[in-house]
Amino acid sequence: MSTQSIDSKDLQISDVFKDFYRVPDYQREYVWGESDRKGERGDEVDKFLDDIYRELDAADGKEPPEYFIGTIVVCKGEDGVFDLIDGQQRMTTSFVTLCAIRDALEDLDADIPDTLTSQIAAASTDWKGDTVGRMRLDLQYEDAQGILAKYGEGEGFDAPAEGTRSITNLANAYKAVREFLAAELSDDRQKIRLFYGYFTNKVKLIRIETPNVSRALKIFETINDRGVGLDAMDLLKNLLFMHADATQFDALKSVWKDLTQTLYDAGEKPLRFLRYFIMANYSSDEKLREDEIYGWLSSHAKETGHENDPVGFADKLKAAATAYAYFLDGRGPDGKDVRAVANSRKLGGSAIKQHFILYLAGRHLSSPMFARLAREIENLLCVWLIAGVPAKDYERQIAKAATKLQSVSTQEDLDDFISEYISSQKRRHRDDFHRWMATMHTWDLRQYRLRYLLAKITQHVEIEARGSDGLEDLGHFLDTRNDIEHIYPQTPTDAASEEFGEIGEDEDIVERLGNLLWVEQAINRAAGNKPYSKKLPHYDSSSFILARSQGTIKLNGVNDQITQTVKRLRPETEWNVEAIERRQNWMADRAMEVWEVPAKAESPDEAAE
Repeated sequence: MSTQSIDSKDLQISDVFKDFYRVPDYQREYVWGESDRKGERGDEVDKFLDDIYRELDAADGKEPPEYFIGTIVVCKGEDGVFDLIDGQQRMTTSFVTLCAIRDALEDLDADIPDTLTSQIAAASTDWKGDTVGRMRLDLQYEDAQGILAKYGEGEGFDAPAEGTRSITNLANAYKAVREFLAAELSDDRQKIRLFYGYFTNKVKLIRIETPNVSRALKIFETINDRGVGLDAMDLLKNLLFMHADATQFDALKSVWKDLTQTLYDAGEKPLRFLRYFIMANYSSDEKLREDEIYGWLSSHAKETGHENDPVGFADKLKAAATAYAYFLDGRGPDGKDVRAVANSRKLGGSAIKQHFILYLAGRHLSSPMFARLAREIENLLCVWLIAGVPAKDYERQIAKAATKLQSVSTQEDLDDFISEYISSQKRRHRDDFHRWMATMHTWDLRQYRLRYLLAKITQHVEIEARGSDGLEDLGHFLDTRNDIEHIYPQTPTDAASEEFGEIGEDEDIVERLGNLLWVEQAINRAAGNKPYSKKLPHYDSSSFILARSQGTIKLNGVNDQITQTVKRLRPETEWNVEAIERRQNWMADRAMEVWEVPAKAESPDEAAE
């Protein structure tokens, strides 16, 4: 390229990783997945993977559309390696994703595609004829300490997970990808290959190559100074202004500015919001794609009224965007805290938002009615996710339900809606829900979802024993000072192994749900890798009834509420394979209560569903 030209290329991931890149030592660290001050891990990697997977999954057997992940800015060095000036977070995450896919396939004894191997590392020969083997991506800042090469070389979970900021964040990123492959793709080699094919052939980015670093930094500054995230709204904005009277321009500009700023501040994709808004208010077609929104609006002007009253339509969009931002923050449409909305965010993570369609469709309800709706949605969402219902299937149900929800106005209407659209779905999937709860391992779920499950069951027992006063906030239980305890340790001492006895057919029994207990971190650390008999005294000091009653029933009276609750628990004086099975079956049965899932058919008609 010339000394002045800027070269821009639209590349799929497979083409991107045909070249070599380095992140210069003056760049900042890898920060995706970094924990905040509250100790909660960032969800950028989860969102990156989930957004890509949703595009593939929505294709339903047809050729899926391409998916754009952004722009990178590079400058080629004299050795032919690209200096990565902007975009290192998504490039590093993409590289780690390729490493994790390779490692997952290897663990499944599946063939590793040659293309995948070469996208991670390859050799290059310079003009002198010297051949050098290297990783496709190299982090040169001091904080990285060569850790990325560990993942490239296949060390995976054996790579250091603590030390510098980047080492910790990269370990979190790799773990997040492996959790995704296990939970969303069931560690199925064919599904993983399909995802790999889509990821490398349909996921694309724009690579901007500049002749020197100073030009690259200027472009980086320009990109990051612009509101690039909101450009997708321009067509709709033009459509409204086209139908507005000149006297309405100022009002429309003001509303539009507030609308777009609300979405920007919330970190939400404008097109996703628009799609959900349409599905919540006008259309039950769950197949409406984001790239079809403008065409849909153009052909449904009578329904939306945007041609006759563009300002009114913009006002409606703005009000919906405000409510949507509240939902993202765990609140109801009026801005007040709604625990079930916050809980659903902890359950679904950052990517699963289809249930927001129902929130939008029901935002006209009174506060008590909306709170009840949100509670029912949380329960159903949990059933769908644990039972493994595909996103395209439950989105279809959501789209149908939203049409009906728009007309709900009375408590009787809401009762009928819940019975027809929510209770019926829970009945339909209850057997799969119970089966998965009874057989689940830790890798069957994303880590945040596993924590939600355990905290929710623990909370349920506390409320049953003590009443709901002061205990309704799941955040109290999900506090970072609490953690997952493996009753039979992941790395047991010889004494713990001897006391536990034979592992049995399931070599991964330690990762069964029945072997997990939700306790305070201090108790988790104190219990350590000890035998069960030595752990029980530590559990006794927990503030949670479920943990305190792990070994024996501790009665507080004769017929008081706490005593009645404790009698329903599953204490085990000894810990072995059979005890884990019994406890997991108990947890599966109790989960039916926690998420209000009917335990059995209530009528011949229901049994036939």
